[in-house]
Amino acid sequence: MELLSGNEAIARGAWEAGARIGVAYPGTPSTETLETFARFEGVYAEWCVNEKVAVEVGVGASAAGARVLATMKHVGVNVAADPLFTASYTGVNGGFVILAADDPGMYSSQDEQDSHWYARAAQIPMLDPSDSAEALRFTRDAFEISERFDVPVMIRSTVRVSHTRTPVEVGERIQAELRPYRKDAAKWVMMPAYAKPRRKAQLERNDRLTAWADACPYNEVVRRGTQMGVICAGAVYQHVAEALPDASVLKLGVTWPLPPRTLAGFAASVDRVYVVEEASGYLGEQVRVLGIALSDAPHPLPRDGELTPGLIRAAFGVEAPAHTATPSDVPPRPPALCPGCPHRLVFKELSRMRAIVTGDIGCYTLGALAPLSAMDACLDMGASVSMSHGFELALADAEHPPVVAVIGDSTFAHSGLSSLMSTVYNCGAGTVCVLDNRTTAMTGRQGNPFNGETLQGRISREVDLPGLIRAVGVDHVLEVDPHDAKAVRSALREATREEADRLSVLVFKAPCVLLSREREPGYLVNGNCRACGACISLGCPALSKDPEMGLASIDPGLCVGCGQCVQYCPYDAIEQLPASSMKGGF
Repeated sequence: MELLSGNEAIARGAWEAGARIGVAYPGTPSTETLETFARFEGVYAEWCVNEKVAVEVGVGASAAGARVLATMKHVGVNVAADPLFTASYTGVNGGFVILAADDPGMYSSQDEQDSHWYARAAQIPMLDPSDSAEALRFTRDAFEISERFDVPVMIRSTVRVSHTRTPVEVGERIQAELRPYRKDAAKWVMMPAYAKPRRKAQLERNDRLTAWADACPYNEVVRRGTQMGVICAGAVYQHVAEALPDASVLKLGVTWPLPPRTLAGFAASVDRVYVVEEASGYLGEQVRVLGIALSDAPHPLPRDGELTPGLIRAAFGVEAPAHTATPSDVPPRPPALCPGCPHRLVFKELSRMRAIVTGDIGCYTLGALAPLSAMDACLDMGASVSMSHGFELALADAEHPPVVAVIGDSTFAHSGLSSLMSTVYNCGAGTVCVLDNRTTAMTGRQGNPFNGETLQGRISREVDLPGLIRAVGVDHVLEVDPHDAKAVRSALREATREEADRLSVLVFKAPCVLLSREREPGYLVNGNCRACGACISLGCPALSKDPEMGLASIDPGLCVGCGQCVQYCPYDAIEQLPASSMKGGF
């Protein structure tokens, strides 16, 4: 028995099933899954540049006969949808399992979508574990299900399953032999002449999957009485079991296709039946489509965010147990760029310029928050470059502030390059800032093509970022030290000057401060401070000011000695400590 998170359990389940290959693009809450899988013996694992590529690599490896695991967060499924929908037609050779890790409550995401809808739309079976033990078992079994029905299988987790540790009974690895590849254009070449018969095969398979869902062991009825029944799935089951201990529960382990006979039988066995789900209406809508009459909770459940036992109790009028109330005077702790972050001065200067900044997905999204307040938009991976081109088109005949796109190195590899190529092709102008901090920082400092670090430490090559940008037709490409305030200011002013009717790309290259965790001697505020607030405007967590006098101070436990604040102090009030004050890394 081991204590595993849902992500670790999914990785273990894939390994026990004999999966040979793992592919992914990192994204919270899914990231640790492939990182764990990569540490097992006898597997190959890689970070792909995006989720679409990961699924395409996975389909290729499956066609060749290997069992394959692909992992991604819910918004990554959007990127992977193109191959995913057609893979439902082609089917598989070796078992192919795809993790979609949803994020109800948007703890680390820009939206709150429900991947159940993708399973239904693509007509791919989906398993919905409620804890780590089920995550391992469902994933392990999913490979056999995939091969049995000739279809990829999706495992859906949520942040509560992905990151919660529960006891798991682990098993041994089976040696799944490479299934022989047989040339078969009618199965693998999806042009209309072949896709039409595959569509009919898909519909016939759906009938078999529905019959299987009614008979499989993954949908479980927990009997506790006949007055009230609840239909739920995933982590929500744990909350329902705690909040409504007298209710019978149908815990759905298969959420597409739904099991019609099982649902109808459960509904007939109780006086009233409810659906409890979070951040979506998928289950309720699909159960009603089957002709099952559902009752409404006495008080509506929240339509957004994660559910908790307390919210479920409140919806059903159940008194909460005695508990200590959450203190109301706890100060907020908003996120911030780390001390020494190489992105900080870029946003500081963009804020000083009052530029229109189209941002992107990454830790640099924090540049939108006060006091920097230097980001106007953030939509999806790669959108910064495309949106800045849209701004330039719309404002072409009007006076407007400079328009600047800001994107990270890993995000640029994910989908920014295609956006830049489109802008070049259409003779677009403007400024793009690539923040190259030598890693995929936000999800845990994974490798990417521009730092050349692979998931399993294989020999690789570092893609020449400025050379690649020049190769697609950008003539004005400049590398800048993002810790040098004057260089950052000069580069931005030159790139955005009104008479420069061109496309410029500035590559701000410096490693994430968390890569080496080495400190330089820190800084302190001396008696010259005039309480002007210039250093505080950088938003560095190591800097604070006295609430009464306004004088600045530097926390020696947080200061990493980057020297950014010194460059903005007009009164020589910040000085570096001697090297003898150093106490090691952080």
